[in-house]
Amino acid sequence: MSRALRIVVAAAALFGGVVSLSAAENVQLARGTAITDPDLLRRLDQSDALTIASLLRPERNADIPLTTDLLFSSLPQLKAIPPAINAELDRYISRYKATYPGETIGVGEGFDVQLFDRANLRSRDTRFVLAGIVNRMDRAYVSEESCGEIRLIYRLARYESRPEGGKTATRLPMTLNLVMKARDARQTDGNNPVTCAAIARRWLDDGDWQELIGSRSSPHDAMLDRIETNIQVSVAPKSALHDFRSDYLLKVFKYDAARKTFEEATLENQIDRDRILADDALRRDFRDWLLAPENLREFDRGTVLIPERFLATSAVVPTPAGLDASALQPEFGMMQGEGKGEGSDVPVFGDDDVVGALNQAAARGIDLQNVRSVAGFQRRLNDVTCAGCHQTRGIGGFHFPGVDWLVDKSSNSANVPASPHFFGDQLRRRDILTAFAAGKRPDFSRGFASRPQTRGGRELAGTEYQDGWGAHCSLQNAGSGTTDKSFTSWSCAKGLTCQAAAASRRIGMCFIKTR
Repeated sequence: MSRALRIVVAAAALFGGVVSLSAAENVQLARGTAITDPDLLRRLDQSDALTIASLLRPERNADIPLTTDLLFSSLPQLKAIPPAINAELDRYISRYKATYPGETIGVGEGFDVQLFDRANLRSRDTRFVLAGIVNRMDRAYVSEESCGEIRLIYRLARYESRPEGGKTATRLPMTLNLVMKARDARQTDGNNPVTCAAIARRWLDDGDWQELIGSRSSPHDAMLDRIETNIQVSVAPKSALHDFRSDYLLKVFKYDAARKTFEEATLENQIDRDRILADDALRRDFRDWLLAPENLREFDRGTVLIPERFLATSAVVPTPAGLDASALQPEFGMMQGEGKGEGSDVPVFGDDDVVGALNQAAARGIDLQNVRSVAGFQRRLNDVTCAGCHQTRGIGGFHFPGVDWLVDKSSNSANVPASPHFFGDQLRRRDILTAFAAGKRPDFSRGFASRPQTRGGRELAGTEYQDGWGAHCSLQNAGSGTTDKSFTSWSCAKGLTCQAAAASRRIGMCFIKTR
């Protein structure tokens, strides 16, 4: 196997007519931030170099199949994951039946709603294949000691035997992310500690994959951080009760080094809306905490870390979602006049609360770049959450499905490895890597999930990722109302105009001007 790392992000049109970056520009854009080359991923996966089993249990015999039935039964680190997912699926089915009593839900033909087949997690015909590797040193603000994260992203696949021999493989709608710390603070390079700068330089220099990810042996327990799962739990066609919808279940399992297992944990910044609205004291605590000037500053920057006492251990994300903030996630039931359900008549945040907090921050000299209005606060409240971010410009509920290297090579050109949100964020991530490599402190701030932070570069100009055809834009800029300070920069490239694409008062999409 060639030891040279090739980082190739293939840009493709997600919708007819979308302007995308050229292949050469995408190579430069994603340099040092992700491994998406299908040929390299295939070799890494089939050589048993970076499978989940080989990373968690290197003493495993190489000839033992890596099927899900053995993966979860033979690796004690993973034993808590299947029962936790099963419990969530049971709760989901109960809630769905209560919400839509006229519909049947189950696995296989004859049901109105098709449910994810949990038998896939204990089958000898399925396994997780390596779909991509992503550098997230831009998340070093969570733990500076670890220099951020490296994410190994796996996609569940089913293998079936052909009558004439051989096997076919089909990807299933589930991803599993093994999240590792970018470094163990005890790591050394010779006699010197490995620095964040050294790690960043390896990625930017297109170094060997073994230098970037580590050797084939198991990562030390100190390198393991968590596992994230994303499952398409159901698909429901349009009916008299609802439009077409597909629901995705998000879960996180934090690694417990003492117990040597991944344990169910809260999702980062996933606000437990129902619990907060049902508890007056918790509601006040959350409002006061988030609106405090020092926390509002981090909230504006997109680097806020909400305390666990306000968070949920799972999220169900419906798609498709609208462009308007209030249509994306139930977090907006916390705002005045937008609540639904028990307890929502007393909102967590009123407009006056937000305006007062913004004024207080300004009086203290805090320069807010994104959250400059009530509408900006609403949108940031959505996209700091796991669920809200996944609903924004994703590909059917996923931001990184990865190129499907299981299909014929000739078909890879038709596959898109990641969402517009992922591509649009690469310039910011690369800027942070460059700062690390130079020994400087990076700027970890980010824009909204709908609109990337450009960092002064022009690489995204005229593309769907920033202001080209299909980009999200401000309807106020098109003359439909008073300009909202949070979205004044959301304009369209020359020749395009912002037009309403959903039931949104503020956010539209860039399309060709029509007479």
